[in-house]
Amino acid sequence: MATLAEFKAQWFAGNDFIEAHTSGSTGEPKAIRLPKSDMISSARATNQFFGITKASVLGLPLSIDYIAGKMMAVRSFEAGCRLLQLPVSNRFIIDETIDLLSVVPSQLECLLKQERAPKLVRNLLIGGAPLSDELRKRVIAAGFNGYLGYGMTETCSHVALQRLDANEVYTAMPQVEFTTDSRNCLVVRSERFTWKELTTNDVVELISSTQFRWLGRADHVINSGGVKIHPEQIENIIRRELPQLPPFYLVGKAHPQLGSEVVMVIECGAEEAEIAMHQIAGLQLPRYSHPRQAIAVDDLPRTSNGKVRRLLPPDNQ
Repeated sequence: MATLAEFKAQWFAGNDFIEAHTSGSTGEPKAIRLPKSDMISSARATNQFFGITKASVLGLPLSIDYIAGKMMAVRSFEAGCRLLQLPVSNRFIIDETIDLLSVVPSQLECLLKQERAPKLVRNLLIGGAPLSDELRKRVIAAGFNGYLGYGMTETCSHVALQRLDANEVYTAMPQVEFTTDSRNCLVVRSERFTWKELTTNDVVELISSTQFRWLGRADHVINSGGVKIHPEQIENIIRRELPQLPPFYLVGKAHPQLGSEVVMVIECGAEEAEIAMHQIAGLQLPRYSHPRQAIAVDDLPRTSNGKVRRLLPPDNQ
């Protein structure tokens, strides 16, 4: 794991780019070069949105190896403010005022256990993975001023933000606009960045040129009996109705008549997986969306930064 001092040395060296790696959630991580000018543009926009100044404190419990960590550092460089490094784990203590704290969903439980955290953390920026409805409601109820970021490594962090109480609507950062392609996947456009236009694999409901709702990944869509199923949406329903379930995801498996069928990969033992299947069978889900099989695994496959990889276990392919 790189250190903040090492990244700072890279940042203030002569190169006009920073090397970063994609998350690897939909494939093998790849190295890319990010222009420093793009990172600065992104940092300035975020600082302006959250009112970050020289007097601010930014909190970082994330690895500097990934774009979220790098961008928190760049925001502190640009504002000339203090960057408070916290343990890169799901266990850290907030004991002073932080103007902007960047976390991933798995770290929210740690914050929710701390009574003073909602008052000490003025703005909470959540990224890295979708947020369940149950966890969203708990963060709102606790009193956090929370935002979800939408972006990727290539865009140097978020190009849109969603308030946790904003009915799941993402709103573009300044000078960023959205369209969709023939697959209804989001296309991001901005003259502020060197990339100008990026086509994503995220299927969205486009509300306007500056707002959208995220539906799921195009490469996750399960076509079962001619019905296109976005597993992320079905998972949200299941988690809302059955919040006690162990970690799981839905994925497509080849079926001779349907083309694909929905199966569940769940982090538990075989007996617990069967219980989960019986509970899910009683839910009202869209057509063809009920999982037909539960595959119990000791651990869900994850990337090096903790993101779940939607893979069928080898013995079930």
